[in-house]
Amino acid sequence: MQLVIAEKPSVAQAIARVVGAGGRKDGYMEGNGYIVSWCIGHLVELAKPEAYSEAWKRWEYEGLPMIPGEWRTEVKPDTKAQYDVLCQLMHRKDVTTTICATDAGREGELIFRLVYHQAGCSKPIKRLWISSMEESAIREGFENLQPGSDYDNLYYSALCRQRADWLVGLNGTRLFTVLYGGKVLKVGRVQTPTLAMLVEREEKIRNFKKEKYYMAHILMDGVDAATERIEDKAQAEGIAAACESRTVSVISVTKEKKTLQPPKLYDLTTLQRDANRLFGFTAKQTLEYTQSLYEKKLVTYPRTDSQYLSDDMEDTARGVIGAVYKAILFEKPSGAEPDMKRVMDSKKVTDHHAIIPTMEIAKADLSAVPEGEMKILSLAANRLLCATGEKHEYETVKAEFGCEGTVFHVSGKSVTRNGWKDFEAALKRSYKTDRAEEEKEEKKLPELSEGMAFEGVQTRVTEHFTQPPKAYTEDLLLSAMERAGAEDMGDEVERKGLGTPATRADVIEKLVRDGFVKREKTGRSSVCRLIPTKDGVKLITVLPDVVKSPNLTAEWENALTLVAKGEYPMQAFMDGIADLVSNLVQTYHCVSEEQKSMFGGGNLEVYGKCPKCGGDVVKGKFGAYCKNKCGMNVSRVMGASLSDSQVKSLLDGKKTLVKGLKGKKGSYDAYLIPEGIEDYSYTKDGKEVKGTQYKIKLEFPKKKK
Repeated sequence: MQLVIAEKPSVAQAIARVVGAGGRKDGYMEGNGYIVSWCIGHLVELAKPEAYSEAWKRWEYEGLPMIPGEWRTEVKPDTKAQYDVLCQLMHRKDVTTTICATDAGREGELIFRLVYHQAGCSKPIKRLWISSMEESAIREGFENLQPGSDYDNLYYSALCRQRADWLVGLNGTRLFTVLYGGKVLKVGRVQTPTLAMLVEREEKIRNFKKEKYYMAHILMDGVDAATERIEDKAQAEGIAAACESRTVSVISVTKEKKTLQPPKLYDLTTLQRDANRLFGFTAKQTLEYTQSLYEKKLVTYPRTDSQYLSDDMEDTARGVIGAVYKAILFEKPSGAEPDMKRVMDSKKVTDHHAIIPTMEIAKADLSAVPEGEMKILSLAANRLLCATGEKHEYETVKAEFGCEGTVFHVSGKSVTRNGWKDFEAALKRSYKTDRAEEEKEEKKLPELSEGMAFEGVQTRVTEHFTQPPKAYTEDLLLSAMERAGAEDMGDEVERKGLGTPATRADVIEKLVRDGFVKREKTGRSSVCRLIPTKDGVKLITVLPDVVKSPNLTAEWENALTLVAKGEYPMQAFMDGIADLVSNLVQTYHCVSEEQKSMFGGGNLEVYGKCPKCGGDVVKGKFGAYCKNKCGMNVSRVMGASLSDSQVKSLLDGKKTLVKGLKGKKGSYDAYLIPEGIEDYSYTKDGKEVKGTQYKIKLEFPKKKK
């Protein structure tokens, strides 16, 4: 028996159909010599600090830095049942081989290997590496299974990423939360530099002082020519008055034929950018829609950073173009033959090729595809047509006019062949995208030649203002993340920027969820701006450059790529991260009392120490809470809200009388005696809620005679 482990149930079902594992069991499918099961994302994660030592349970400066000598992992409680299924399957005597069929990338490799090692499995590993969920792609993948050892370096790179995030995130978060004593100040290897870029842009916008300037215009035969920028209004009006009703001559005319090459195919980041600009989708929404289309076999693998297809895909891509005309455009191909060579380059394909539709679109009922997913599918299909379409050709004209000693300028443009822009225009028409976002097209000028004269021209003066930098939308931020630090790196560096195409969406969502960034709508547009909150600005103000520099994080991401290629030792990378964290803790060890109150931590009444993490329990707007947000419930016991004095009493470990506790037979009074703490979990509105509460012993008051 061969045990195939996919990343998600839907992927496992698709694989099971192909390999003939038709027998449904509890947590897996079996048949034809295969057992096919699945993870549910990460089943195993790095152990929390409290699993290593008592000192690391408490949020105290003295416990830092936290650098494990030997790393530990633990099974996630909410998906333990599926882990147990996989563990039992791995140890079945008739299972001879495991096949890693998780997503073909760094994170997919990590998901499988953590489960494999946690279960103590030692059976041989084979790797299924596919970019499409089509049956033909799955069959081909099983015919070309690779030894698992070929992907060891990819696993080491994934481990480095995971452990670096643990070291920088948990140490940085605890250090600055303890120092400033207010809300939890989350620090992240990628999210902190991203927040820093948002804060820097917002500061430039806030400090921008707009400047007024003027331009004098001459108007003749449909031509509107203008001067350069003029600071003084009277000067602009004087030029206009001097030229009114006078004769204007053409000083020079420059014509230039230009070509705009078709765009490249989509990688995940460029797809997310276009979906945000055209439809207002967040980066996370686009990733979720594309992942769903991938699992429905309608597009290829989404988490890619390549914009090319491999050289052997020409026939496949040509077939997909035909399917796009038939299933999405409902028309016959017309015009020039697609230029397939432009999108083929195996040297520029890393783990996965660009995102394109699959041949399944010709068979699927696309009317059943949800609207958001259909927009993404249309984008991917349209981009394939654009990328293989004809060049867009046009002619630019720049003319200079002279009048009363002043030079006026005008430029125009005329399209000689629309080429691939026809496909782009058709997409915008079909979805009626926001016209305000589209480029302003230059008008076609009448035929002009040097020496031409125009009699009795009209004039006018226009008022203008300099514009501040644009606020970041997700389109612009994704672009900035992709380019962060690139100017300081040589051309030989393979991966630049903050994070990867697969992680950038989650980074943005975390910043919003943690209250450091907010989305703000702009007028009638569906596209939101990303604005740092007051706490986001303050956080970047207090954090050192070493954790908020985009350059440093970009260097780490490139180093991770080298680890994956076997060109940089894993230990060298981790030693560098450990040194960074140690230096951070040694350098930043105290702040002033005034600084402590920056995040609301200086004036809160302290009730006592948290029994779980040792942090201060303080009085908040909605009751008592642990400042470290460790999940300990200190404000309620057995369903009853506690008064200030009761909170203090229980924190001191004292026997505390609480009245009005509710039981099956009505309400009652009891003394609560704390005997440690315990974890709890329950499901509310379909979501699991977890936390920690007191372990209580009850003692009932003696009844009065």
